[in-house]
Amino acid sequence: MAELSATPTKTENRPSALREFWYYFSENRGAVIGLWVFAAFVFCAAFAPLLAPYDPTEQFRNHILQPPAWQEGGSWAFPLGTDPLGRDMLSRLIMGSRYSFFVGIVVVVVAVSGGVIIGLLSGFAPKWVDTLIMRVMDIILAFPSLLLALVLVAILGPSLTNAMIAIAIVFQPHYVRLTRASVLAERQKDYVTSARVAGAGRSRLMFITVLPNCLAPIIVQAALSFSTAILDAAALGFLGMGAQPPTPEWGTMLAEAREFILRAWWVVTFPGLAILVTVLAINLMGDGLRDALDPKLKRS
Repeated sequence: MAELSATPTKTENRPSALREFWYYFSENRGAVIGLWVFAAFVFCAAFAPLLAPYDPTEQFRNHILQPPAWQEGGSWAFPLGTDPLGRDMLSRLIMGSRYSFFVGIVVVVVAVSGGVIIGLLSGFAPKWVDTLIMRVMDIILAFPSLLLALVLVAILGPSLTNAMIAIAIVFQPHYVRLTRASVLAERQKDYVTSARVAGAGRSRLMFITVLPNCLAPIIVQAALSFSTAILDAAALGFLGMGAQPPTPEWGTMLAEAREFILRAWWVVTFPGLAILVTVLAINLMGDGLRDALDPKLKRS
């Protein structure tokens, strides 16, 4: 009886999947810091209209290029100063977080959805179909990503929506190759053979049996792609091919402030810092996700 009662106790003492994930994730201090910064970024994006002290497009003509509050000539009415049109920098940065978050979410969802489906099809398709898909992906990867995004936006027309579409198309080959590699590795395992022998159809094998075991690297790649999408959208905005003025998107704010870099350092520095901190935080968080989800990196 004592032996029988000992078994469930041992099972109960095993850590849950969520607790185990957090244990390995929290071992990476940089990832935890990145998570908190990312949480602050999401909070700003979600409640931007409530947090912004002014309308981001409102112009205060009597306060054009006013420096930050701590600098001579500054005022706490505009803590981070104003831009060349007298618009509040803090309000535009807070509202800009919403656009950047929206870009990251849309690009990752579109790229992951399309890339995973195509990768699954490639992994289970006949050899000639697999070869055709991979050669198309190789052609797309042969072009520099930002250059290809620029060409696509030039064809579609400069706007934030077209920039997101272009970036998502550029990102898809990475997910196709990653998913296909994971599928080919999983297809050789015994549980897939057992499911096939049990009569599972191809769709069930693809989406129910194999795909859940391929998600760990895809999740890590998605986290890293989130930051890259924000960076590429800012680059397209800076080149005038992304969000158009007066949209308070960080890359567009940098483009508008280029000629004032020597006269008013804050109009360039603060949008650049916002991009730097956000991208760095998401990359650090992605490293933590890799440590927590990759069994090869887990220490006993």
